[in-house]
Amino acid sequence: MSLDVPAWLRDRDGDLRPTPDGISWAVMVDGQPQYLLAPVPAGGQFGCRVMQTINSRRLDCPSTWPTWREAVLGGLDVLRQTLGW
Repeated sequence: MSLDVPAWLRDRDGDLRPTPDGISWAVMVDGQPQYLLAPVPAGGQFGCRVMQTINSRRLDCPSTWPTWREAVLGGLDVLRQTLGW
């Protein structure tokens, strides 16, 4: 599984790395994991759980997508909008 780092994240010294579980992705900023994105089954499709790593606060990600890849990309877009980037 590989995903390209979006330009908005890369422009802020960010990175996107797969986690050891092989399912979720860590959003890194300045070399530190800030958010965790995990695709989850949702009614025959996939949703995305977006969680801030420092306090386990979840961001609302109400949409569903047909593939895990689209779900993670959708979760990244929710994160971008929430951060105002």
